[in-house]
Formats: sequence, structure tokens, C-alpha cells
Amino acid sequence: MNIKIDHLSGWCEGSLRITGSKSETNRLLLLQALFKGFQLENISNSDDSKVMQEALESTSEVVDVHHAGTAMRFLTAYFSHLDGHEVVLTGSTRMQERPIKLLVDALRSIGALIVYEKAEGFPPIRIKGKKLLGGAISLPADISSQYISALLLLGPVLEKGLKLNLVGKITSIPYIKMTLTLLNNLGITTSFKDQLIWVGSAKKIKRINQVVESDWSSASYFFSIVALAKKAKISLTSFKKSSLQGDVVLLDIYEQLGVSSRFEEDTLYLRKEIKPLPNSIQLDLTKTPDIAQTIAVSCYGLGVGCDLVGLHTLKIKETDRLEALQVELTKLGATIKVTNESLHLSPHTNFIENCSISTYNDHRMAMAFAPLALKIPLKIEDSSVVSKSYPDFWNDLRKLNFEIK
Repeated sequence: MNIKIDHLSGWCEGSLRITGSKSETNRLLLLQALFKGFQLENISNSDDSKVMQEALESTSEVVDVHHAGTAMRFLTAYFSHLDGHEVVLTGSTRMQERPIKLLVDALRSIGALIVYEKAEGFPPIRIKGKKLLGGAISLPADISSQYISALLLLGPVLEKGLKLNLVGKITSIPYIKMTLTLLNNLGITTSFKDQLIWVGSAKKIKRINQVVESDWSSASYFFSIVALAKKAKISLTSFKKSSLQGDVVLLDIYEQLGVSSRFEEDTLYLRKEIKPLPNSIQLDLTKTPDIAQTIAVSCYGLGVGCDLVGLHTLKIKETDRLEALQVELTKLGATIKVTNESLHLSPHTNFIENCSISTYNDHRMAMAFAPLALKIPLKIEDSSVVSKSYPDFWNDLRKLNFEIK
């Protein structure tokens, strides 16, 4: 469904509750399937987490994860170790263009039986599950952290545990640390020193119910709303400053863009501060690439330039996010240049109204551009794509007086 979005007053005030982190939820769902005996609270209501749950409970010979990249990577590892179970793991047309060879090769190196059904190196894949012993694996360090986390989550059920050697510069370290902390919370022994990660085999775990923290990536859009509003005061629950999620860096980044923040227990309060803004900001988002789209659009709306680097993993997401940002921001009047791993936006003063923003089957494109309606009326194509990570997004924007038709 295509929508038109506008905001007449430019004032945003309200209280919102964002459901659990998709990243934490999907990791804990996999651990719950491997170990049983503990419950999860505040899990994500995203399509990706629903797909993950359904796949883990499925007895079908074909499991379709649609656009869910995390589910594709995590389930590849999970089904490889599910003794006696054969499954074809597939996804959307775009998912079948997203590489999985490095993860398949890593699993094959410890005995997994996986073959490609179509193109070499890409889904769909046929997996014949068997008990894997584990041992030592080497992987390039600059790949998606989802490959790495898929292996780490499998580590505790492997007889020899897992020793993972990462070769080169490590990207998305917060997501790796999140995985290890969730393992530690269940009593599983791990270590991460220099380029080597070790996960011990675990016969028993601490069967303690796990509470999922709300999603910082989803919170990013409200940082953008506060930055772009004339006046704003928004509270979000439930969040904590000592978060496992790397996107907690939003607190520092948006302080530069006029957003003040404070915590009271598990509630995060955001407020618009009227102050001089920088001409341009420079950020290395190697550890937090998922917030690049939000930041780029915020900067465009504020007339602030930005140079964002460390974005090479955005090329293989739901779409090529760098190319998509260049096309859509140019449509709006921006001067922007992208490379294979960076984005460079010039400061500007002109906006083109009533543009129709293409979303490319990418939830983050829709949500990153929506806050711009505080500056200019916009059209958002295929608005339902937000259900991938944040089904309540448009309803929550209505609570902040956005007009959506």
C-alpha cells in the first residue's frame, strides 16, 4: 500500500512502547530451540521473528524465510545439526541473491551436509542434519556478523565446542558481543580475545527466563523525528543505557543533531534542543551499519552534511542500501555520492516536496524517510514493508500527530 505522510504542526509529543529487539529475540529463539526449558519475555513482534519461530517449529520439508536474512543464516546452522532432519531452506527472490557461501563452507568444514539447489553460493540450500562435533573454523572478519553469530550460537551443542578464528578487521563487533553475552547469561562459557572466539560445549544451562530489551534500531526513527521536529518530547520504553545493542550509540550521535536524552529506570526520554548544528558530521558506522539510513536522512532534513564510512555490509542487505539512498535522496534534491563502503552528503537548503519514495522491499528505507514528513509532504511506496521489523510503526507515528493517508 502506498501512503501520503505529512505533519502540519511540526510538534511531536507522546509515550511509546517498542517491542523487543529483533536481534536479541532471534538469538534467544534459537537457543531456546537448542536447549529448551526457559521462557522469553518482551519478544519482537516483527515478521522476521515470527518467521524464525515458525521455522523452528516446522516439520515441513521446505522452510521459506521470505526476506528474513537473520533467520536464513541462523537456521542454516541450526538445521545442519538437527540429526536425521532434511530440509530445503529458501527465501524471497532477493534472499536468493544474498550470498551464504562463507557460512556454508564453514559448516561443511566441521562436517555439515549442505548442497545448493540452484546457484552455487546462494539459497535455496538442502541441508541433511547430523550431529556435528565442532572444532576450529576460520572466517573472514569483515563479513556480516550474522554468519559469525550463527556459528557461535551452535557452539554450545557441539561436542568439541567451537574455536572461531577471524581473519582481518572485524566488523559489527557489538552484535558478536551481544551473542556472547546472551550465551553467558545462560551459563555458557565463552572467550573473545584478539581474533579468536571460543564457545565451550555445554551439557547444562541456567534455565532462567530471559527478558528481551526493546529495539534500539527501531528507536532510531524517533531520534530522527525529535531532530527534525520544531518541538518534541518523546518517551520510549523499555530501554537501558548499558545495552547489548550497538545502536545505543544513537545517544551520542544525535546529541550532535540537537537531541537530548535521559533515562528514568527503563524509560528513555528524548527532547528537542534548539542549538547551533554542525555544518557536517563524520561517522564510522562499521559497528552499527543499520542506523546509516536514518542518520543520512536526518542530516538531509537538517541541512547538515555527513560523511559515513564502514558501510560495506549495506550492499548485501534487503536491497543495496547505499545505491537506494543515493537514488531517493537525489530525488529529494540532495547532492550525494556513495562508494562501495561510504556515503557522502553535502549540506543543502533546498527540498523537493511530494516525492514518492521507493522502498525496495526494505523496511528501513520506509522508516528512515518517514520522519522527513516533518519538513515536507512525502509519499512512501509499499508502506507495509515495515512489518519486517516494526509492524506498529505507522500507528505509533499517528500518536505523534503525523497525518497518514
